[in-house]
Amino acid sequence: MSGVSDLQIRPATRADVPEIVRLLADDQLGATREAYGDPLPEQYWSAWERLAADPSELVVVGELDGRIVATAQISVIPSLSRGGSSRATIEAVRVESALRGGGYGTHLIEWLIEEARSRGCAMVQLTSDATRLDAHRFYERLGFARTHVGMKLALT
Repeated sequence: MSGVSDLQIRPATRADVPEIVRLLADDQLGATREAYGDPLPEQYWSAWERLAADPSELVVVGELDGRIVATAQISVIPSLSRGGSSRATIEAVRVESALRGGGYGTHLIEWLIEEARSRGCAMVQLTSDATRLDAHRFYERLGFARTHVGMKLALT
């Protein structure tokens, strides 16, 4: 039986996109926002091309026994604030539903924090939908603090 230490995190490739979208849809909110299917809608391929071309973006997958079971995205944002330091934003964190609560998400977030540190970031930030109370507790256990009020404006 595989454990958390067996989760291999690596940069995603184009071939991983369908599995990434599957994971994004494997969630109460994602099921209403994502269009996972075969064939995968073109907008996911276009988004992948933009992400892959941008050195400030990194999409990763976590593999367990050769199967993709986790994903996340990290964006490095240079800034003039905080003394001109960069920060990393973590987005689209997902662990396959059957594996949630098993430590895989912790392993993934800790990996992303180290990646941010290696890229010279002074801070890691993320947002989590207000309805994801379990996710809020998870991030707080990892040391994230509720320091800001997040706001969004949908443009579509």
